[in-house]
Amino acid sequence: MSVDNRKRPAGSSNSGNLVYWSSSFPRQPARVLIVEALPPWWSETCAVFCDALDNFLSLACSLDGPCRIPLLSLYAISRQQECLLPFVQVRANLARLRSCVEELRSIPGEGCIRGAARVGELLRQAVLDSLQQYKQYIRHTCTGNQAGNNTSVEVTVVTSQPGRGVVRQLEMGLKDADLVSLKRLLVVQIYSAAEWSQDNPSPEATHAETEDCLMLGTEVDLQRVENNVFAMETVLKAWLQEQGGDREHLHLLLPSPLDSLIPVCVKCDMQERLISPALIPLNPNLGVKTESVWDFLPVTKGSTNQSQLPQRLKAIKTLRADGVCESVLYGLPLVIHPTTCWQLDWDEMETNHNLFHALCHTLRSRDLFLLMQVEPAQRSTAGGSGVCSHYILQPSPSLSLLLKPVVSRELLLPCSLPISTQDPAPDAIQTMQACLTQLDEESVFNPLSLSSNLYQHLRSRGLLSQPRYPYRLQPSAARRNQSQPLEGPKSTGSRQPRQPQNQGRQLGTNSKVRVTVAPFPSSSSHSSSSLGPPPAKASRPALTLLSSSGGGRSHQAPAPTLPEEDDDVSMVIQ
Repeated sequence: MSVDNRKRPAGSSNSGNLVYWSSSFPRQPARVLIVEALPPWWSETCAVFCDALDNFLSLACSLDGPCRIPLLSLYAISRQQECLLPFVQVRANLARLRSCVEELRSIPGEGCIRGAARVGELLRQAVLDSLQQYKQYIRHTCTGNQAGNNTSVEVTVVTSQPGRGVVRQLEMGLKDADLVSLKRLLVVQIYSAAEWSQDNPSPEATHAETEDCLMLGTEVDLQRVENNVFAMETVLKAWLQEQGGDREHLHLLLPSPLDSLIPVCVKCDMQERLISPALIPLNPNLGVKTESVWDFLPVTKGSTNQSQLPQRLKAIKTLRADGVCESVLYGLPLVIHPTTCWQLDWDEMETNHNLFHALCHTLRSRDLFLLMQVEPAQRSTAGGSGVCSHYILQPSPSLSLLLKPVVSRELLLPCSLPISTQDPAPDAIQTMQACLTQLDEESVFNPLSLSSNLYQHLRSRGLLSQPRYPYRLQPSAARRNQSQPLEGPKSTGSRQPRQPQNQGRQLGTNSKVRVTVAPFPSSSSHSSSSLGPPPAKASRPALTLLSSSGGGRSHQAPAPTLPEEDDDVSMVIQ
């Protein structure tokens, strides 16, 4: 996908409410959030959930790139079912979304609790109403392929009541409903540490729930999260990940263990671990620019001649090397070595070199990394936003360190990577071992052995982008080019003579004139010649005006006047 398509906003300003579905996320469903704001649980979960929702929407509305959440709707269940937000686009709509969060925060958490049957009926009505509103929205705003490619909705119900009871109520209430457009129904139960042991389901109950969910013809999940902001953010950030599932993302091709020419194909899906800081154009201080040293240095205000100030990183922690996951590092690494700046005297440079050497040796011997942070005083002067970046310093056997940006909490995406407790199937192990033994093994990786054919590609692109005859200049281009090389006189025998009308400045502004300048006699030739007559008094060289549009007849001009600036003049030295 091109950069232009990736940067395109979710909706055009000339298209009203028309939705443009991104080709990078072609199957992203619309989102419906139903929040159960009933006392007395709402008084305990209101602040936590609203803070998490506010944080998530601030991030989702500011993301560049492909559209990850095409539409969002918000319902609240309190004394009655209330639609706080009909379906709207998320991108660049932060003010409206935050007003809905404040409206949700204003719902009182005190009062009488309604009966469980009444709450289940309100939840069922909210689900059905959201599906009906989505059908109407698609019918009025999307046409053709836009409506055909995205006709699914995911509904998330947030509750503080026992999750299994809410799932059972929804199953019974939606059993006979039209759920064609409902892709998934997720029930999120917010619990405290004391409530977890009371409502933790047994394996038999979980299996029974799965069997009943299949009767609805749609996927119904139950997820329990702790009552804290980060846990709720993790649930909401799952919306930012690709939700297709219609086709695998990646094929790994391994050599066939047999004589067959067909390789062994392992089909995989890919998942984003973090939100790239490059998708957030509002903040330049997230450490995304590590493509060069000058990108890493802080921005200085004032004169451009002022030298760049050094970046200041403050060590805040030591980390065990085996405790750092590579998935939380991003960007291009930079190699750090002791400075050789000429402005330092020799004693200071030697002391600095010894300190750097000792730092590398200590980190390597203890198998440690350093966690660095941009100095707070420097962050406050960089635009006043207070946004900071973090980095990890890794030691190496040589006298150098490796600097890599590390992700912060706000940009982390949920990633569940359970450790397998079972061994692979024996026949699969034999197949993989036979495939890998056919590959060459290197003890040390050498990137010089890899070639990407980049040079050939750049040469072919460069030749195609240049004009066919780059050395030929049009008259207008030659007039603008002040450094055009000198040309010699051309033969004019085949040209027809043109009768001059006037000389000098009376020439037309559109006429083209060639001026031939006879050079001065060389002084060295006069001094070296003893047979010739003495040199005459130096005079101005004779100028011969040749019309560029007529024949070869020359006109002697004893006192020529230089042409206008618009005339195309070529000076040739004989």
